[in-house]
Order: sequence, then C-alpha cells, then structure tokens
Amino acid sequence: MTSNTKKILAFAVTGLMLFAPLSAFAEAGKAVPWQLGLQDPVTPVADYIVWFHNILVWIISGIVAFVLALLIIVMVKFNSKANPVPSKTTHHAGLEVAWTIIPVLILVGIAIPSIRLLYLQRDIPVPDMTIKAIGNPSWNWTYEYPDLGLNDDKTAKVTFTSYLKAEADAKKDGSPYLLATDVPVIVPVNKTVKMIVTSDPEGIIHAWTIPSFGMKIDAIPGRLNEDWFKATKEGVYYGQCSELCGQNHAYMPIEVHVVSQADFDAWSNKVKTASVEQARDFLFAMLKAKGQLAQN
Repeated sequence: MTSNTKKILAFAVTGLMLFAPLSAFAEAGKAVPWQLGLQDPVTPVADYIVWFHNILVWIISGIVAFVLALLIIVMVKFNSKANPVPSKTTHHAGLEVAWTIIPVLILVGIAIPSIRLLYLQRDIPVPDMTIKAIGNPSWNWTYEYPDLGLNDDKTAKVTFTSYLKAEADAKKDGSPYLLATDVPVIVPVNKTVKMIVTSDPEGIIHAWTIPSFGMKIDAIPGRLNEDWFKATKEGVYYGQCSELCGQNHAYMPIEVHVVSQADFDAWSNKVKTASVEQARDFLFAMLKAKGQLAQN
C-alpha cells in the first residue's frame, strides 16, 4: 500500500469518525439535523416504500462489493508485474451469457415489487373522507373539506388557506420554522383520506408532499390529481412543496395533524360554527390537556 493510499484511507476513516456522532436516526413527521435514513413511515404506502428502499440498498451494496472484488482481483492478478506476457483471450461464451442473464434476473426481481408499489399508490381505495388542496400563486395552500358540508353553489363550507408560520411564532411554541403553518390540516387516524390536488388556474405547478405518508402528487393548473393516505399513528406530520415553483418555493410548507376520531369530530363541529383559527385553538387546547401535543 502506497503512502498516498494510506493517507486517503486515514482521511476517510477520520471523516467517518467525525460524522458518526453528529448523525441521527430519522423520526416520523419531520426531518432532523444530520438525519440518516428515511422518515419513519405511518401509512401502508410509506411502509412499502421504506421496505423496498432497504431491499434495494442490500442489492446495490452486494453489486458494488462484487464489482469491487473483481477489480481488486484484476489489479492484483493481472497487472504487468504478475503477468509480463498479457493474455490474448478475447471471448468467453459462458462469461458473456452470465453477465447478460444475471443483470436481467436482478432487474426482473426489482421490477416485481416496484410494480406492486405503483399499484398500491395509484389504486385509491374507497375513502372515508376527501380533502381538496389547491396550490396558490402566492406560495401557500388552500384546503377544502367537502364532506363537512356544501354551500348553495356547491363549494365547501369549510375552507381555509394555510400560511407559513412566522419565525418568531415558531420559536415561541417550539415548532419547526419553514415547516409549520398557522392553520394545519386536521384528519382522523386510521381513516382513508383521498386528496384531490390542483393549482390555481392562473398559477403554476406545485407538489403536495408528506414524506412520512409516502406521498408526492403534482398540483397542476386546470387539472385534478388524486392521491390517498391512511395515517395509522396520531401525531404532527410536515411536508413542503416539492416542485421548484418560484422565488418563494422554500416558504410553502404543509402541516397535517392526525388525531383521534373523537378529537376530529370535536374540531369539525367547532369549525362549522366558528372560525378555523378558533377551531384550531379549541383542538390544540384539548390535545394539550391530554398531553398529546408537545408543540403548537
């Protein structure tokens, strides 16, 4: 081993030793500094995504290790010092068949769970409730709850626009700045929620994304896209617009609170007779009294 190689290895080991104490495992709901891995899944789709990701990591690692071993064997066994007279072999039928068939089998093995995942994502089950999310050109989201009642013109009675929570307010209540919103989306736990996602007709393309839900769906002007999730754990889950949608792209967060059915019913009854801010404060007061809300 040359001195340069030793220096490179020493530098790499030192870097790993410095990085390891700073790293953190992922958690559900939001990213954490120096995070390793995907956010903890809380929906069937996200569970499948994490499982598929982990399987692919093992497959990729095996391929990399195998190729590295071959390279080392070639460098050691077939260098000019070990073989002053080079081999003139040009073809090996068995080897050529193997390096064609084996990658094909690997790709087929990967394709099967990949197609199953696509089917799981796009085959929307019968929903328990529907929410419409509209991406606005002013870089915020408007939400409509049509299941909670319609006006005479068939528009949803419960509708609100969710804005980025001010940095001072986020620091005050301990919520993550650039992820928290002033008015979050409220959904019940263990219920299938269908999302109808679009963008303002005069606006631009956005994308509604919650990593812990395994969701990412484009919001396109003049088009209705559909997706779904079924959160199996109560908590607060954050996302952001995942489309490069303009100068305020970084200030378009998504915040979803998954609560019990009883708490959702209490919120929905309140929001029908009061403002959405009053319904939010009413719900948060109940959750804090139960010790289920550590922030906001």
